[in-house]
Formats: sequence, structure tokens, C-alpha cells
Amino acid sequence: MASPFIEIPVGDRLVKVSNPDKPYFPEHGYTKRQLVEYYLAVGEGILRATRNRPTTLERWPGGVFEGAKLATRMDYARGQAGHGAGKADAFYQKRVPKGAPDWVQTARIEFPSGRSADEVCPTEVAVIAWAANLGTLTFHPWPVRSDDVDHPDELRIDFDPQPGTDFKDAVRVALGPATDLLNELGYTGYVKTSGKGGLHIYVRIETRWTFTEVRRAALAFGREVERRVPAEVTTKWWKEERGEQVFIDFNQNARDRTIASAYSVRPLPHAPVSAPVTWDELADVEPEDFTIATMPERFAKLGDLHATIDDQAFSLDPLLEMADRDEQDHGLGDAPYPPNYPKMAGEPKRVQPSKARHDDD
Repeated sequence: MASPFIEIPVGDRLVKVSNPDKPYFPEHGYTKRQLVEYYLAVGEGILRATRNRPTTLERWPGGVFEGAKLATRMDYARGQAGHGAGKADAFYQKRVPKGAPDWVQTARIEFPSGRSADEVCPTEVAVIAWAANLGTLTFHPWPVRSDDVDHPDELRIDFDPQPGTDFKDAVRVALGPATDLLNELGYTGYVKTSGKGGLHIYVRIETRWTFTEVRRAALAFGREVERRVPAEVTTKWWKEERGEQVFIDFNQNARDRTIASAYSVRPLPHAPVSAPVTWDELADVEPEDFTIATMPERFAKLGDLHATIDDQAFSLDPLLEMADRDEQDHGLGDAPYPPNYPKMAGEPKRVQPSKARHDDD
């Protein structure tokens, strides 16, 4: 008979793990207890990625099973998201769960709609373990700290391979024109797999700019890479325009857009994780090799490859100057925001090109 719960010491805390033998990745036999133990094994790394950051919890309380459904934005609008709602098996928890221990700290953030919420803000590894017991597979931290939630400290460059391209295409772009541009800017980039098919580069930045300005800088970065390899990279927001190219998703830097943190588990049958890697090993990386079963040994051997990310913060001025030149010399203004955002200042018409052409006929 499975134990109804166990208690695991984490620092000065005792974290309760209910139904520890419950299968969370049934195809490989990984249980809830193994999920929690994974996060404890990489505790220093996952905490560095989330510490003092408002963090959305991607919860899969029933585990990752065939046919499991993650709540969509429409489900939330209809009030059908969340465990027990009868529609979704997994959901994003943007507000601190009811009954959270008093040692789970929060940070108040404001959404583009103007509404606000108190999100979990990890300050110790016990918070990560507590969240994992709730079925949290993936941690989605904001690029801000709790003491200044309106000024990001992280520029996030997201390489998203489109149909017809793959992870190796993203790697080629990252190691080629993207690295060249980082070097020209004098930036130190920290790279990781997404845990799925993409690739992320993080650059620590000074907290002097708003979300709008950081997004503008990310768009300028993407457009410059696109100019250098136009056959391989696109910054086109509308999917119908992207083709078989690697999309640099500048909108991941908009307010309330988040990326799976380093060391986060992703909801796929083999339990992959978003893995920090070195630039030297990137060309030979196979993202499926990094799982909750393999990462603890790698972490024990190499430590956190992002351990020095806070050593230096960089200025966005060079990229913002590049954005100015895009407007003045190339006539490139802003790009569309995601559909759930209010109309933003300077944003072009938010309609996919095929429908816009049809409307003009």
C-alpha cells in the first residue's frame, strides 16, 4: 500500500509530500517523490533561477499522461481552468495557492490588463519542494526581482524553431550570428535548452528600463540577427509569415510573458528539463539527454553552469540605439504584441496579413 505522505527535511523545514508513489511520468515510472527529489538535487540551480522572482507555477497534479490537457487562455476566460474544473488536467497558477505555508513569500505583480496578483516568490529550496508537491513541473519566473517588479534585470532571447527546422538549426544561429552580436555588444550570454525543441540565451541587465524598453531591445537584437542570416531567422510575429526558419520571439520580454526557468521539468513523457549548457558543448548537445533521471549526476559533477550570471549587469543602450536606427534607417517600427494585450503605443495593426489583405479587397 502506498504511503499517504512522507516528510522530507529541506534546510530548516519539513516539506510534506503527499502520495509520494503516485506516477507522474507513467511511461518511465517516475513518481511524485522522484520529482521532488530531482528538485532537491538541483536546488542551488533552480533557486538561483527563481530566487526573489514572482513565479507562475505550471501545475500537473495528475501527472503527465496520454491525453492530458493544459488549460488554455480561453479556458481561463470561461472559468474552466484548474484542477477539478472538469476541463483541464493542468493549469498555470498565477496567484499563491490557498493554504500556502507562512514561509512561502509572495510578490505583487500587475498584468497588462491592470489587474494584480500575489505570486509565489521563491526564497529557499523548501519553496521549490513545496510547489513540486502541488504538482508543479515547470517554474515560470518573471524577469524581475521582488524589490522592483517593473524593471527587468534579464534580457531573454528565445530561439523557437518553426516547422521544418529543429534544435540544431537554433544552435547554428546561436553559435553563429547571435554569438557574434553578443560579442560586439560586449554582453555575456548564458545559454540553456528550453527542455523542448528551443534554445534560450539570458543576459543580465541593469534595472533601468521598463518592460516596453526591454522588449524593444530584444526586437532590435532579433532583427539584427535576421539581417545577417535572413534565410535562417525571422522576427515575423504571424506564423503564416515565418516559413521554415528559426523565430526569435521578442515578445517573451513583454510584461507577464515568462520562460521556463533553468532546471525546470517539462511536461513530456520522458521528463526532460531545461538544461544550462556551456557554449563549448552546445554544438554537440541533444536536449532529450537532459531529464530528471540524468540531470542530478550532471549537476553534482558540474554544478550550476549559470552560477556567475549575477556577476555583471549590462546596459541596454547599444540595443536601444540599434532600435532607433531600425526606425530611422529601415522604417522598422514596433511589432505586434500577443493577442491578450491591450493596444500598445506605437504598435502596428494587430491582424494577421492574410486577413488584412482580405479586408482591403
